[in-house]
Amino acid sequence: MSDRSVPPPRDASFPAPLARVRLYEQVAQQISSWIAEHDLQPGDKLPAERELAARLGVSRATLSQALVALEVIGAVAVRHGDGTVVASSPGPSRIVEAVRAHANRLPEIIDTRDALETKIASLAAERRTEADLQRIEDALASMEADIEAGGRGVQGDEDFHAAVTAAAHSMLLSRLMGEIADLIRETRIESLSQPDRPRNSLAGHRAIADAIRAGDPESAYRAMHAHVEMVSDVAVLRTE
Repeated sequence: MSDRSVPPPRDASFPAPLARVRLYEQVAQQISSWIAEHDLQPGDKLPAERELAARLGVSRATLSQALVALEVIGAVAVRHGDGTVVASSPGPSRIVEAVRAHANRLPEIIDTRDALETKIASLAAERRTEADLQRIEDALASMEADIEAGGRGVQGDEDFHAAVTAAAHSMLLSRLMGEIADLIRETRIESLSQPDRPRNSLAGHRAIADAIRAGDPESAYRAMHAHVEMVSDVAVLRTE
């Protein structure tokens, strides 16, 4: 018989340990509080990032991550050439909850994208028409032009994946992609806000487009898988 002591069971009435609030979550909440205190309305512009970071006493990197989190949940919008503006106001008390919910569902969204879009790419390589290829090229050109102008290429990225989905000519797969479109947009914004990601994402798109144009399903599958893996490397999922 062992004489090892056994710890007593945890008292069910005792509260569970609190989840640690990350710095960027705290900053997102501070920004939301600042918006509320100044009664900013949708369309109102936030101060420049350098000024806002100084006011909050945080680094530009932390501020940028907080703004991305707010953009993903729809609290702010980033307009190229016009800065960050208020989009809606979920309220400071709900910000951390909403931001954390986004981070928690990211891995599942990524897994779903990988499962669906790799199959879609391989089918697109088999079934694409000349019109499909032109639509894919137009999306690539649009994304490149936006990046060259200093943007992130979000709309071009969305148009590219929509064009590849259309080229697969699968009504059910297209419907499934439509069902998760809003969730995918979360990952798109998160990913394209990472340093150097827009250009790397564009290069991944070109590899996918080349394989589809060549009519090579296996290469299209591999290129899409590599692309989804690359865009899945986002700051919110890294260990701090």
